[in-house]
Amino acid sequence: MTNMKIVAKKKLWKYLFWLGPFLITVGLTVGLVSEQWGLIPLVFLIAGIVISGLGIIWQSYQSNWWNRRSTQAGTNALVATLAILAILGLINFLGTRYHLRADLTEAQLFTLAPQSRELVKVLPQPVKVWVFDINQNPQDRELLENYQRQSSKFKYEYIDPQARPGLAEKFGVKDYGEVHLESGDKRQLVQTVNENERLSEIRLTSRLQQLTNSTTAEVYLLQGHGERQLSPGKDAISQAVQGLGEKNFTTSSLNLGETSKVPQDAAVVIVAGPKRGLFEGEVKALQDYLNRGGNLLLMIDPNTDPKLNSLLQEWGVRLDNRLAVDVSGESVVGLGPAAPLVTEYGQHPITKDFSNGNSFYPVARPLEITSVPGVQATPLLRTKPYPNSWAESDLQSEKLEFNADKDLKGPLTLGVALTRKQTPKSTSTPQASPTPSPLPSPSTQSKTSPTASPSPKTPQALPLPSPTTQSKASPTPPAPPAPAPAASSQTATESRLVVLGNSNFATDGLFQQQLNGDVFLNSVTWLSQQDEQPLSIRPKEPKNRRITLTTTQGNLLILSSLLVLPLIGFAIAVIIWWKRR
Repeated sequence: MTNMKIVAKKKLWKYLFWLGPFLITVGLTVGLVSEQWGLIPLVFLIAGIVISGLGIIWQSYQSNWWNRRSTQAGTNALVATLAILAILGLINFLGTRYHLRADLTEAQLFTLAPQSRELVKVLPQPVKVWVFDINQNPQDRELLENYQRQSSKFKYEYIDPQARPGLAEKFGVKDYGEVHLESGDKRQLVQTVNENERLSEIRLTSRLQQLTNSTTAEVYLLQGHGERQLSPGKDAISQAVQGLGEKNFTTSSLNLGETSKVPQDAAVVIVAGPKRGLFEGEVKALQDYLNRGGNLLLMIDPNTDPKLNSLLQEWGVRLDNRLAVDVSGESVVGLGPAAPLVTEYGQHPITKDFSNGNSFYPVARPLEITSVPGVQATPLLRTKPYPNSWAESDLQSEKLEFNADKDLKGPLTLGVALTRKQTPKSTSTPQASPTPSPLPSPSTQSKTSPTASPSPKTPQALPLPSPTTQSKASPTPPAPPAPAPAASSQTATESRLVVLGNSNFATDGLFQQQLNGDVFLNSVTWLSQQDEQPLSIRPKEPKNRRITLTTTQGNLLILSSLLVLPLIGFAIAVIIWWKRR
């Protein structure tokens, strides 16, 4: 009878043990279905865990379960499994919190350019990108996610125009694929994406900068001396002008022969490749503009004399009449010796992110820099050392060779950035003339010492005596002048100058090559003294790496891959078999 009671008691504990997992399942079901982890699911979970734990302890005590070899092996396997799961969970947690990405593509297609990163990190207010399209292209999503990783103020969302017609009407959507930017009450169309045109980082960054930057700067381009044309045409700089517009600059032409003075609202004045010399009055207008804190960009080609020597002399810059020659670019990238390839840049905000990137300057002239008190000069563009580069004096020679007597060894300076502090002269507020003292009598005049004459810096108006009193008394000396007021302190302004010995690099077709456009745009941005604008490299478009084969080349490739290579492999196999036979 006693044995029967013990067996029944064991069966009862066994059944109670299964009650634990049942209560845990009930608690999880209630919590997941109701999506509320209140008192009821917690009670079920806690009760089930407690019962299951007590059941395991009792079972192990009755059957000496912990001392079994199978239990120890199972426990070790369970601990190892839990450790692996914990490590994997920690790795996933770190992976979601800290992003580590490696972009191995040549053009860094999946990495935002420094300009884009800097712009998004300093967003003054939240910005959202609305993509009105049904299909979510993975490439576009990847680009938007790269932006979103830089700042929590950047968001994006895909919208079906048919499902939300009110929002589509708010943005004026006319077709699928339109991408709009919104920041506060400002909205702007970025572009329309489709199967053939994906979302462009260049356009998105440019529109983002225009939307977040409320200030505009006026840039004037000098005309009238054979400078580069602003509208599309041969050797024009229309792409450079368009690039300035995308960076929120307003461009206008300037003819100093008509106005004789640089406008007051000019943030930057550009002189791009003049072929004829400026008038003396025009040079004087540019000097006055710099003296009042202006900013000037000079791009001067060889074989020209713009008559700017008097202006450049004040800044310690001299235009060398020789031609910059670089023979390294001819063997590396196919450039001629008269198109110097620059990979060395100065430590300056204009070129701070260029690293060892390439830029080239067809038909350029070197610059000579001398020290001038008050002027800080920083070379921007440097060619390679001799014998890779030198300054050629014989411009008519068909074969360029170094002449030690006339030519100058490299490295050569092709561009320089200069700053100069300008402290305007203080002006004193004009004072009213003092009230003349009463005329003394002749007897007292002889006892009174004459009053000191006023300082020539503060002239005083003298009262004119009447004819009746003039014969009786000598002219009355003026009263002592009032002390001159202290000069009003004015904040010193800084004028900036960038001189480049070439303008071809910014012409249409060459502007978008390598870093040429970045040199121009970054120079203008730095000159405008708008420190909040990013100065790094603009986003780059994917490079076209397609191989175009002729019919003969295509047939040769097919024959070599389908016939020649298999025959070579078969022949090698036969030779190996014959040797081992």
